[in-house]
Amino acid sequence: MPKIKFHKVAAIIVLVATAAWIATGKFSSVGSASQEAEATRTAEAEQERPSVLRTVQVVVPSRVEHARTIRVSGQTEADKQTVLAARSAGIVEELPFSEGDVVKEGDLVLRLETEGKRAAVESARQTLAQREAEAAAAERLAQSGNIAALKLDEASSAVANARSALETAEAELDRVTVRAPFSGIIDQVHTEEGSSLMQGAEVVTLLKLDPILAVGEVSEHDLGNIQRGDEAEVRLVNGETLHGTIRHMRRAASPQTRTYRIEVAINNPDGRIPAGMTAEINVLAQKVETVALPRSVVTLNAKGELGVRAVDPSGKVDFYPIDIVDDTPQALYLAGIPSDARIIVAGQDLVADGETVNIETVDGSTLGNLAGSPAMQKAMQQ
Repeated sequence: MPKIKFHKVAAIIVLVATAAWIATGKFSSVGSASQEAEATRTAEAEQERPSVLRTVQVVVPSRVEHARTIRVSGQTEADKQTVLAARSAGIVEELPFSEGDVVKEGDLVLRLETEGKRAAVESARQTLAQREAEAAAAERLAQSGNIAALKLDEASSAVANARSALETAEAELDRVTVRAPFSGIIDQVHTEEGSSLMQGAEVVTLLKLDPILAVGEVSEHDLGNIQRGDEAEVRLVNGETLHGTIRHMRRAASPQTRTYRIEVAINNPDGRIPAGMTAEINVLAQKVETVALPRSVVTLNAKGELGVRAVDPSGKVDFYPIDIVDDTPQALYLAGIPSDARIIVAGQDLVADGETVNIETVDGSTLGNLAGSPAMQKAMQQ
C-alpha cells in the first residue's frame, strides 16, 4: 500500500475544518457581532451612569408700561408760506416793509400808483347818485299816472348799471394795494419802489413761523402707532431739543416711498427757529405692557423665529416668540412673554426646547452685568 504524503493530509484536514466552519454560518457576523457587543456595553454603561442636568440662570422680569419711540428724520417748515403777487399792473408807489419785518394780518404790504382809478370811483359814485335821483322822480310820476310804467323800469335799470359801474371802479382801485393775509415775517422782497409791475408779479414772500412745524415721513408699520395729539420730541441739527404735539397725519401715502407725512407743531412765538432746519423727530407711541431684557437674552429657535427661552414649573425649557416694542441703549422692551415666565438669561443657547434643566435665579444687577450697562438695572426696576 503506497504511503500518503504529509502535505496532502494537512490539506485534507484544513478543507474539512473550513467546511465545518462554513456550515455553522457564523463567518458572516464576525465583525458586526463585535461592534454590536461594543454598542451594547456602551449603552449599558450610559444607563448605569447618572444623568447630569445643565444649570441655567433665570429671572422673572417685572412688567413695565413702555411707550415705543418712533424715530423719524425730517426738517422744520413754516406753518404758512405764501408769495404775495400784484393784483394789477402799475408802478410801485409804496413798499412800507423790508425783509425780516414782522407784519400783522391786514397790514399794507404794497401800493401801486392809482393812475386815475380814484377819480373813476368818484365819477361812478356821482353817476349812481344821479341815477338814483332820476329813479325816485320817475317813481313819483308813475304814481300820479304822468309816466308810463316802462319808463319806471328803465330808470331802475339805469340805477343797477350805475351801481355795478361803481363796484367795478372800487374793485379796480382796491387792486392797487396788497395786504398781508396773515401775521408773519417778510422773508423776501421781490420788487422795489418805483418798479413797474405786471399783474401777477411777485411782491414779497411771507412766512408764518409760530407755530413752527417739524415734518417727516413714517412707514406703513408705524402709522398705526401714532395718533393726532401725541407728544413728540424734536432734536434740531444745532443740538437744541424741543417738544411739540402731532398736529396732522396724512392718510394718502407718497407714491414713491409708500410713507406718510406727519406734522409736529412747536411753539415759536419769537420766530427764532427758522424753516428748513434738519431735525430728528421722536414720537412716543401708546404705552403697552412690556418686559425689559438685555439683547443677549434673545435667541433663535429651530424654525429661525426670534424669541426667548424660559423654564416652566416642571423644569423644562420652552420657547416664546417675541415682539420687540422698543430698542433702547439701556434694554430691549419686549412683548408677547407670559407674566410668570422664568426667562433664561444665561445658557439659553446651550439647551434645547423640551430639555429638563436646573435653574439659578438672578436679580437685576446680574442682568446689568450681562447687558454691559448699569442702566439696565434701572430699566429692570421701573
